[in-house]
Amino acid sequence: MDTKTAREKHARHIFPGMITYYPEPLVLASGEGARVVDAEGKRYLDFFGGILTVSVGHCHPAITERIVAQLRKLQHVSTLYLTEPALELAELLARLTPGRLSKCYFTNSGTEADETAVLIARLFTGRQEVIALRHAYSGRSMLAMSLTAHAPWRALPSPVGGIKHAHSPYCYRCALGLSYPACDLRCARDLEELIQTETSGEIAAFMAEPVQGVGGFIVPPREYFQVAVEIARKHGGIFICDEVQTGFGRTGTRMFGIEHFGVEPEVMTMAKGIANGLPMGVTIAREDVAASLKSLTISTFGGNPVSSAAACATIEVIEKEQIPLRAATLGQRLRDGLEELARRHEVIGDVRGMGLMMALELVLDRKSKAPAPARASALLLRAREEGLLIGKGGLYGNVMRIAPPMLIGEAEVDEALAALDRALARC
Repeated sequence: MDTKTAREKHARHIFPGMITYYPEPLVLASGEGARVVDAEGKRYLDFFGGILTVSVGHCHPAITERIVAQLRKLQHVSTLYLTEPALELAELLARLTPGRLSKCYFTNSGTEADETAVLIARLFTGRQEVIALRHAYSGRSMLAMSLTAHAPWRALPSPVGGIKHAHSPYCYRCALGLSYPACDLRCARDLEELIQTETSGEIAAFMAEPVQGVGGFIVPPREYFQVAVEIARKHGGIFICDEVQTGFGRTGTRMFGIEHFGVEPEVMTMAKGIANGLPMGVTIAREDVAASLKSLTISTFGGNPVSSAAACATIEVIEKEQIPLRAATLGQRLRDGLEELARRHEVIGDVRGMGLMMALELVLDRKSKAPAPARASALLLRAREEGLLIGKGGLYGNVMRIAPPMLIGEAEVDEALAALDRALARC
């Protein structure tokens, strides 16, 4: 299908609210490794990886072969029956995740995984109120939109009650006007007053991403979660860790983002990079928490044999290729290059991230830190013209999100940095 035909069909048949990047949507036709090709045959270096989903590269041969083999063997049966791929995946996740997480509930997406996590937290504690973070994003269902603290992503005003939003550990734009470390983690300590004044005093859960994704790759101070989770548990809540974007080595050195912060969650959610692009969501919980779900439940496509086989193959590649260590090493090379770009381009107000999850926050000037969303939109387009695909996010639409497939090499990092330098010079 040529570009013109694809755009016409999109305009005729797809919900207009389904956003796409660029004034004229890019039509992608194929991909391999860190490269994708559009309908006109132009090649791009993909440094957004399907929103951090193509974790080890487009059409990875080992994963593709496992998918094809499973398709020929058994495609779907639902959770009413047991299948080897789903059980193998559950066993792998129980081994890889931190602490006492051991029981899996399979779904199709991060949205569903987060829904399941809140459900079992409420059942386990017997309480209803959940603390989430400002600048958080949890998905597009009614509950997920309520957990999400981004006005542009809410189709309805707080459709589900019982959700309270705490200050984000957004050091670059501290809502309290403080600076780390002199702030004494006031954003985390404020949870105490939030719970005492905005809830019944007893909560079901505190839910947070180790690094806020859609929020603009916001990285908290190292001690943040120790303080915040202790307060939540003091008031009866459990900790739900949302690893949808941060999981499977993305943040470098560790398999999961929360492992950098010295706390163990009672519940963890994951999706995106787990199956290298196939639909898969997982809620994994401690045995006692999982046991609180006693009503009839089913997940029709959850743990689908094909998606489960893809996830198992993806995890095998991640372990074989030592992806967490690769992400740390290449992530440092990427960060060093981005910091050099910041020295040359005044529009870059902040460089932040972990591993191969890096961000540039664009500002009108560094003193006021006034967001520059128009420059971000221009940079997104200029980067595409230079053959580089990156992402955009942040509450103000001024954060460039850079998260390539984690099997890239040094040459591809350098190529992306050079393209980004040229793009910055043109916007």
